[in-house]
Amino acid sequence: MPKQILMTGPAWVHYGQIYVGSPERQPQLPESFGGQQNGLCGAAVPGTLILITGLHTGTVGFAVELYDEEPLVDDEWEEIVEASYRPLEGVALTGWGGEGRWPLALAEIDYRVRYCGWGMDTGHQTPPQLDEEPLVDRYLLQFWPALPEPDRIIKQTSAQAAYWHHERRKTPPPPTPEQRAERERERERQQAEDRLAEELRGWGGRPPSDRLREIWKAYHLALDHRDLLDALEAASPDKQRAMVRWMTRRTCHEAGLDRYEWVTAALDRIERGDDPRGALQIPAEAFGPGASDGPHAFFVAGWSDNLELPAKVMTIFSPLREDDPLRATIDALWVARDVFGPNRTEAFVGELRQAFLPLG
Repeated sequence: MPKQILMTGPAWVHYGQIYVGSPERQPQLPESFGGQQNGLCGAAVPGTLILITGLHTGTVGFAVELYDEEPLVDDEWEEIVEASYRPLEGVALTGWGGEGRWPLALAEIDYRVRYCGWGMDTGHQTPPQLDEEPLVDRYLLQFWPALPEPDRIIKQTSAQAAYWHHERRKTPPPPTPEQRAERERERERQQAEDRLAEELRGWGGRPPSDRLREIWKAYHLALDHRDLLDALEAASPDKQRAMVRWMTRRTCHEAGLDRYEWVTAALDRIERGDDPRGALQIPAEAFGPGASDGPHAFFVAGWSDNLELPAKVMTIFSPLREDDPLRATIDALWVARDVFGPNRTEAFVGELRQAFLPLG
């Protein structure tokens, strides 16, 4: 007699499968049958069982029993196979897609499991059943404590069982824990190489300095302007500040903003050494109706031809307010690229190089 009946009653199956597993480990095909002799009880993946039924979709009779020691083989069953199994925490019998779940009170020790079936050929030939139709195949799962040993086929009767036994013997054994660990290391190594290759492509084919890597705008400029970025970084802080002032004036001209006297006056004050934070004085009339707070209500979000006049000016002037001269230089190049557009940016870069010969 069993020590405990863990489950008995109808159980839903789909694709001719029902499972034993836990939230930490879900059964997988065909790996669960790798290296086995039997094709009905897949136990090759630790912590999981895949159990094959004759019926493709519908309800089968099912029972799960726990014993203190190996029970006698009941020859009434047409199919009988055995395998070794060690459950994980939270183990349960579950239907395909989570349709039905029956917790199994199994300790986390080594068990021998015997899977018995009856009516597999009839079940295989039966179309998907409705709930009220009689059961055509039934199954029994028995557990008892035992040391691990190879799986075996005790009895085979049906053509379905013969087919699955034959097919599953073609499946190679699953990888060992050491092989899995090595595969994971190789996967991580390959991912690291792929990330590095992608980074190098983004940086124009060679790794950047640490300073450039910290500036996200530099990465997005590097594919088209990598040599220029290196030259900007190599320049002295004074030269970088001079380039920012030059790019600001040139970009204002390209955008048609230097026709406003208050814009050119601000550029001139900055050239004379005034603090850029106070040099730009936007007159009240430059703001539209309802914008009496003026620049206090403004946030630089990037260049757009649709910006209001004060927003355009402040966007172009914003690199002048950056404390880090290299970041300021890259910010100015970023804004200029958007203002000049794809057809004139190269010409602008050529002018920048010509104006600052040390860039070469």
